[in-house]
Amino acid sequence: MHRHFDLSELLAVARGDAEADLILADGCVVNVFSGEIERADVAIHGGRIAGVGKYKKAVEVVEARGAYLLPGLIDGHVHVESSLCVPGQFARAVVPRGVTHVVADPHEIANVAGVAGVRAMARQASALPAPRFHWAAPSCVPATDMGTAGATLGADDLARLKHDGVVGLLAEVMNFPGVVQGDPDMLAKLAAFDLAKRDGHAPGLSGNALNAYAAAGIDSDHECTTIEEAAEKLARGMYVLIREATNAHNLDTLLPLVNEKNNRRICFCTDDRTPDDLLAEGSIDMMVRRAIAFGIEPVTAVRMATLNTAERFGLVGSGAIAPGYFADIVLVGDLTEMDVKHTMVGGRLIDADVLIQAAKSAPPVDAWGKCVVPDEPDFRIAAKGHKLRVIGSLEGQLLTEERHLNAKIVDGHAVSDIANDVLKMAVIERHGKHGHVGLGFIQGFGLERGAIAGTVAHDHHNLVVIGADDASMTAAARCVADMHGGLCCVDGDKVLAQLPLPVAGLMSDEPIEDVRHRMADLLAAARKLGSPMHDPFMAMSFMALEVIPKLKITDRGLVDVEAFGFVPLFV
Repeated sequence: MHRHFDLSELLAVARGDAEADLILADGCVVNVFSGEIERADVAIHGGRIAGVGKYKKAVEVVEARGAYLLPGLIDGHVHVESSLCVPGQFARAVVPRGVTHVVADPHEIANVAGVAGVRAMARQASALPAPRFHWAAPSCVPATDMGTAGATLGADDLARLKHDGVVGLLAEVMNFPGVVQGDPDMLAKLAAFDLAKRDGHAPGLSGNALNAYAAAGIDSDHECTTIEEAAEKLARGMYVLIREATNAHNLDTLLPLVNEKNNRRICFCTDDRTPDDLLAEGSIDMMVRRAIAFGIEPVTAVRMATLNTAERFGLVGSGAIAPGYFADIVLVGDLTEMDVKHTMVGGRLIDADVLIQAAKSAPPVDAWGKCVVPDEPDFRIAAKGHKLRVIGSLEGQLLTEERHLNAKIVDGHAVSDIANDVLKMAVIERHGKHGHVGLGFIQGFGLERGAIAGTVAHDHHNLVVIGADDASMTAAARCVADMHGGLCCVDGDKVLAQLPLPVAGLMSDEPIEDVRHRMADLLAAARKLGSPMHDPFMAMSFMALEVIPKLKITDRGLVDVEAFGFVPLFV
């Protein structure tokens, strides 16, 4: 039904002189330009919107009968890898929720498999009918020199990806101290994207340091955790992307920031969401629903999820229902409930069967990482004092605290202190480079016995283990290694649950429903061991990320992120 786009044909349809491919008749069009909802027909031809008004000539007419017609929702920043699924399965979760565009940062797979990993992700995504993937060039691979990644991407690598059309913008620039201080490598990457959009990542940055970061041409940030931080970044010319991830809940905190003066510079993003959260709660649709429930005017909430994001990232022809725009349209029964009935991309209805078949036929993500782990890793920590620096994990946040706690010492070694929820944590370099093991302690995970482990560990994606005893930690590490990457939960030498992630140790190519079920088994097993967390595996994946304050562990040791350097475990 949908012919190749021809401007002369589109204009004839817009005038009402020629037959449209499709008319969505009598819908309530959410107009993100005027801020109003107008009852109208939408004429579609060649995958574009010909006009909004009164139309009668069409090959096909679909009666909207007063249903709401929204522009396709746009996720302003997402790591597909965090869905634990390849792009084809990720699409099956988000497209039925009305998400037609994602600004995707593939720096997770890039940190494992380099340029080849980025190309493999983009290759599969390009074979899918939806969503429209807008790939960003991973700016920090590795994130810093304080952790060991599987690959390194320099400015020349990013420039080649841009030249080849794989990427079009610069992904979150996480090494904000490097930018602020004018690090030559960071400046070279910025120069490679001189005329492109540059996305930011600067948790807590303020004052003149923020001025320097913004002066580098980085004009968005999704790491705000307080209204004051977000307001300052808005005032310095940045877009604020409000995030609601699986383990970073910023939506409720930041919604009071939104007002008539600033709402055009505020967008939505999910960053990292697991299969269960995507399938049960949703994606950007969930954020719009909750924003409306909070009291944000409905059209304003929709605009923040569509037009604002399209304008911020230069997605020409997207973000609105208007003449000449792509016919990416979502049909919703109740605007406040955001109950998506149909998702259309390029004038084509994308239903579940279409997505299933596309996922099956798309080329595989043929990027494989290593998982080299010693048979008997040494997790012993010789006591060098009586007071420890302990990572204080915070439920629902990526930020951590630095806590100084008394060490539990047995036979001259510091060990997990179950009574005070102080667990041992290890980060094992698994890319086959040098085998370093970083050791420390963490509070907040609640395990009373056993251990959890996984190769999802932002952004170097080494093997992380958190446990109550060394034997369980060893068993967990071996379980993950035997799967060539994945997640597991053990009690002593007994494996309670496991999820293989053979694609770079980050993703499965199995149906997303199967991944969700296996993930549910892992969470149930962790709860059985005592963890009260919503998702301790997602939380664990950020405890080794040395670019989000305050205290983290990499394979090279304990990192004070604010000081941007290593600190001793014992105070």
